[in-house]
Parts: sequence; C-alpha cells; structure tokens
Amino acid sequence: MMRIAIIGTGNVAWQFANAFREKHNVEFIYGRNAKKAEQLAQSVEAAFSTSFNQIPRDLDLYLIAISDDQIESVAGQIPEVSGIVAHTSGSVDLTVIPHEKSGVFYPLQTLSKEKVVDWKKVPLCVESQHAESLEALTELGSYLSKNVQQIDSQQRRAIHLAAVFACNFSNHMMANAQELLRESELDFSILKPLIEETVEKALEVGPDNAQTGPAVRGNEKTLEKHQNLLENHARLLEIYNLVSQSIQDTQHE
Repeated sequence: MMRIAIIGTGNVAWQFANAFREKHNVEFIYGRNAKKAEQLAQSVEAAFSTSFNQIPRDLDLYLIAISDDQIESVAGQIPEVSGIVAHTSGSVDLTVIPHEKSGVFYPLQTLSKEKVVDWKKVPLCVESQHAESLEALTELGSYLSKNVQQIDSQQRRAIHLAAVFACNFSNHMMANAQELLRESELDFSILKPLIEETVEKALEVGPDNAQTGPAVRGNEKTLEKHQNLLENHARLLEIYNLVSQSIQDTQHE
C-alpha cells in the first residue's frame, strides 16, 4: 500500500486520486485553487493545501498531474521528499524533475471527471532511471491496468505525437463534419454507424489497409464537387485539399 500525494486538481488528478484510493492511501492534495483542492481532497478523504511547504515529506509517491507547461516549474518547488516524484505527461522529459527518485506515470487515454475510466484497458507508460522507483511505478500501474509498459522519454514523445493524430486530430475532423451537417439542418448522429465501422475496420486490418474515399480512388470529379461545396469555407477547403493530397501521396509511396 502506497501513501500518495496528488499535485494538481484537473481531470487527470481527479481520475488518478479516485482510482488509487481503493487500494492505496491518497493522503494529500496540492492545488493552486483552494476550492478545487478541497473538493478533490474531500472526495478521497485527504488533507489539502495551496502551499508547497505543507506537502508531507515522507510519502511514497508525489504525482504531478498538471498541464505540461507547468510541470518543470512545479517540480522545482516540491521540497526534498523521501518518495518518488513523477509526472503524468506524454510529452515532457523525465529530466525536468530535479529529484533523485524521478519518474513518469503516463496514461495513454483522454480523461475527464465525468466519464468513468476502465483502467484495465488503459495503457500506462512508466519511466525512471532509479531502479527501485521504476519497479514501484510498474507495480502501481499493474494494480490499475493490464497493459503497463516501461517506455523511455523518446518513445513516450513518439506515442504522444501519434496519439494527437489518432485522437485529437480525428476528433477535430468530426467537429468539422458536425459543422457542415448543421448548416444543412442535419444531426451528427447520422454519421455514427460510419464512424464506428471506420474505427472498427482500422483496428482490425490496420488504418493503412482500411483507407477508402474519393482521394484514394483518384475520383477527381467527386473531389471537385466537394471543393465547390467548400468554396465559402476557406479553412475547411484548405484542410480538405491538404488531407486529400496526403492520402493520394501515401498511396503512391
């Protein structure tokens, strides 16, 4: 059983704090916003503070779950502690944490407070140059997930970049589709079966083998019709042309 402090009060902090509490002791919450820190602390029956000086020094894990741009600054303000100091980012290097027992505990999943997470299915990427810390983070991850991998910072950055393409960019494309449908007084739900089939096929045969559409078929007349429909949407037309060309170029590699 680990004694844990959570540094942060956002979505990732909430999810981890509540996931850990079933087996471990989440004893302390740090947050810049007192109200948010208190709310999270109450949900896991922990102490809280907005001061780094109040952080207990003798816990097993100090998990920094905040925005990427703030990690280095916050890590530098955490006092000398006996436990592991780890962040949860996919893109921030391990070396930004100036503590001997530094580590990374990165969940490869999009997280929000409102949605229940099936942690068993979430890949967890762990990293540390300290052997005992790496073992401890791996064991902690195994409590939550069936897929825990020891990944170095370079590999983790590659995973995070790939995840942006697969998750964030694809979601933005769906938002663009929703915008176009609204203009014709159509509901986004009409695309649900198509989206589900697209994802299922990509996972089954691989996205490189699952590509369909006018670009991959070289159907120039259809491409031109779509371009005409987008003549009053300069941003979407630019995206459409760029992605269509990328699909065609990929098919000829």
